[in-house]
Order: sequence, then structure tokens, then C-alpha cells
Amino acid sequence: MAKSKVPSRKPKAVKNKKLRLRRKKNQPEQIVIDRELGLIFNSEEELYTHFKTQIDQLEQEYESVHTQDDFKDEEILDLETQLDKTLDEPAEIWHDDKTFKEFPIFHFIRPIDDMNAFHVAVTYVSSDDEPTFIFFHFLTRDLHLVEKFRRGDLVYDRAFEEVGFGAIEGDSLSEGDPLSIGLFIAMLKVRGETDIPYEKFQELGAELREETIEHADEIWRAADMNGHNVVNFIKEYPDHIIPNLYYVGSTLEDASSQMHTLLFSFPTNDESLVDRYRQGDNLQAEEVVQESSH
Repeated sequence: MAKSKVPSRKPKAVKNKKLRLRRKKNQPEQIVIDRELGLIFNSEEELYTHFKTQIDQLEQEYESVHTQDDFKDEEILDLETQLDKTLDEPAEIWHDDKTFKEFPIFHFIRPIDDMNAFHVAVTYVSSDDEPTFIFFHFLTRDLHLVEKFRRGDLVYDRAFEEVGFGAIEGDSLSEGDPLSIGLFIAMLKVRGETDIPYEKFQELGAELREETIEHADEIWRAADMNGHNVVNFIKEYPDHIIPNLYYVGSTLEDASSQMHTLLFSFPTNDESLVDRYRQGDNLQAEEVVQESSH
């Protein structure tokens, strides 16, 4: 994952021109947005005037992409509730230091599955990691609009938190690569309940990953739904203390060079799961040019 700074507390925001200021209880009349940078204001009017250029720019960007068939204001009755959930349990946090030259902003994104939608919140975070000013937030069904706010450094990814046990140094999963995360989660959804425990993944990976990639029993190439050439290396370990043990390494093949980048790897004793990686073209080991295990 990217190593940019992550806010220790999550900011709050409100859609379009309904701005909200995060203020602590018993806070004095002065409004402190960022003491270290001298962003201290005597009134909300003064504060909003100071940020007007940035507010207008963000609103114009939103309006330029927002479509008429997206949510209408009257459809969104609990936006404040959605906001609290997004800031407490975001799926993604993006640190954006390019939109404004004066300061970075943070984009919080959360899918809302039962609405087939996403909630996006944009905020200012102070130098001491306190979310202190809200720009705006919105609900959308439009993936293109969501993508507009996936920019900068991805500093938090909930999916990565869920798959961290399977990330081994040197693979793309350990770097928070979205393709690797998606494919790994897809594997977890179909593996058997009695398969090898998650706590064994690191130990067996250190023991078996290199051997599997370098001396695979089987190598299979198949294109995924997005056209990526995924090459799977499979090796059986019949003499291992774990019965019926297989190890699988999934790599991404570069179409021009045929070099491979290791996406992720995992142990299993579920033959039906191994069969899912026996798809596409069955390759001979000598036909695959290996860059390395990562």
C-alpha cells in the first residue's frame, strides 16, 4: 500500500453548498482549521470565504460529471447517516495532494451494496491529522464519477485489510494491487470451509512459493474478464505433513515480453479449488519466461 499519511480520525462532509464545520465541544469562538498553518478564523463566513475557490472548483468538477439519471436530491433521505457510516467504515481513503497546490484533501469512498451505489466524501485534514473542515459529499450510482475521486495515493483499502494474511513480501498483493486483491478475494469466496487455515498461509508461502514457481507440475494461462493474461503455477506436495497439499501461484503475464509478475499465492488441500486454476491453455514449463517470483 502507499505510505502516505492517513488521518487518525475521519473527516465529515456535506453535499454541494451545505458545508459543515467539525467543532469540538466547548470550542472557543475562534475557528481553528489548522493551527500549524495559521488557518484560524473569527467566523464561519470568513472561513467559507477563505475556501471559496476550492469549494467552487470541487462543485464544478462534480457538476461536470454528474448525470441526470443519477440520484436526485429527493431520493436521498438519509445522507447524513450514510456520511457517518462512510467516515467510520470507509472502503477506501485517497490522499490527494494534486487537486489544490495549497493543501492536500482526502477522499473517503464506501460502496452501499443494497442501493448499488457509492458514497464519496471530501475533506480537509489538519497538520495534526484532525479532520477539521468539510467540503462536500455525494451519493452516486455512476462508477465513472466515483473514479474521478479515486486519485492520489490509496492510503487505506478495506479489501487489503481483509486479505493481509495472504500477502507475502514480493507479491503484488502485499503492495495493495487492486487486481491481486480482487482475484484473491474471489478465491476466498469459493474455497472450502475445511481448507488450510489462514494462519498457515505465511508459513507455507515462505516454504513453498519459490519451489512452486520454479518447478511447477502444471502451468495454465487464461484471460480474465478484463483481458489480463493470468498464468497459474500449480505444484502438488504429496510428501508434506499436510495431506493432499497443493500450492498455487498466480502471475500476470505481460503480453509483449511474456514476463510474469507474481500477483499472489496460496496453499490448499481442496482439489476442487485447484481445478478452478486449471483453466485456459495448459503450458509446458519451458514455454514460460520467468522474470522472477515477483
